[in-house]
Amino acid sequence: MRFLMVDIGAGTMDILCYDTETDLHYKAVVKSPVRTIAEKAAAIPGNLMVSGCEMGGGPITALLKQRAGKDEIVMTPAAAATLHHDPEIVKSWGINILADDRVEDFQRDPTFHPLILEDLEADRLQQIVEGFGVPFEFDAVVACAQDHGVPPPGESHLDFRHNMFTELLDQAPFPHTLLFEAAEVPPTLNRLRSLAQSARALPTAEVYVMDSGMAAMLGGSMDVLARHKQQVLILDVATSHTVGSALIGDEIAGFFEYHTSDISLSRLEQLILDLCEGQLDHGQVLAEGGHGAYLRKAVGFNTVDVIIATGPKRRLVEASKLPMEYGAPYGDNMMTGTVGLLEALRRRKGLAPINYI
Repeated sequence: MRFLMVDIGAGTMDILCYDTETDLHYKAVVKSPVRTIAEKAAAIPGNLMVSGCEMGGGPITALLKQRAGKDEIVMTPAAAATLHHDPEIVKSWGINILADDRVEDFQRDPTFHPLILEDLEADRLQQIVEGFGVPFEFDAVVACAQDHGVPPPGESHLDFRHNMFTELLDQAPFPHTLLFEAAEVPPTLNRLRSLAQSARALPTAEVYVMDSGMAAMLGGSMDVLARHKQQVLILDVATSHTVGSALIGDEIAGFFEYHTSDISLSRLEQLILDLCEGQLDHGQVLAEGGHGAYLRKAVGFNTVDVIIATGPKRRLVEASKLPMEYGAPYGDNMMTGTVGLLEALRRRKGLAPINYI
């Protein structure tokens, strides 16, 4: 069987192809779609007709807000969700959200240039994979991204996401619990649903999606440094988000999540200690500007076998007083998320163990 794993981050898109028959894998790290599509938009002069679906925001959101000051920007409702889930806020930036019956009019209007938003650029992905010398057809495509979710009015999207994850993990406290087959994705996880829909257009029999933090947590625990270890801390310092997690065997004991740009080394070290000692508080982490925390069991810092740091910005912990080890699942720090996706799929399907050395 041939699987394609795609980890879509704020800085990079990490790609892993794996063949169960040959046990061979091929990998690449390329610029993230949020950056390539923003660059594409910047190169298009004049008015923009923006369609597609919800994807990661960041650079594309900043660019469209800036462009709205000098050019006319019109968006479909699905694409506008990339900028904000509240359409009135998007409109307040000078961007027009189209009614469904007006979309074709603007698509035919020669004064508007088309721009499509999506986390999976199929043509680009095909070019990369075929560059490996691998056929662009798969038994399963597995992709991850971070989805804040679409909460009901008046509820924080971070609280909402936390409560959704908590409900699922309380029933089955394993990272691969948050791997969803395309038809299983909760309707409130709009970005992951959009990602699954885009992946369905690829030549694949099955599509799965997952939260990127959970994928990194599982991938980090597959590192050779975690082999034969029972109590493991995984710290993934990614471009946009940092996730710290404690695992007891395959089970999640707890985790926290922060914006990488908002966290200092000293605060990160304290969060790790609080995680181990059972002193993490979700409300306090949110009040500080973090994404939240989940705690099931206190492992005790003195009982931890290893702390494995991964992620493109793990240089943050270089001067740490804590005993950090630098992980590299499949021999590559940047494959942490894709290895997590592959392992989640392996567990879901009950396949034979994979050696990630």
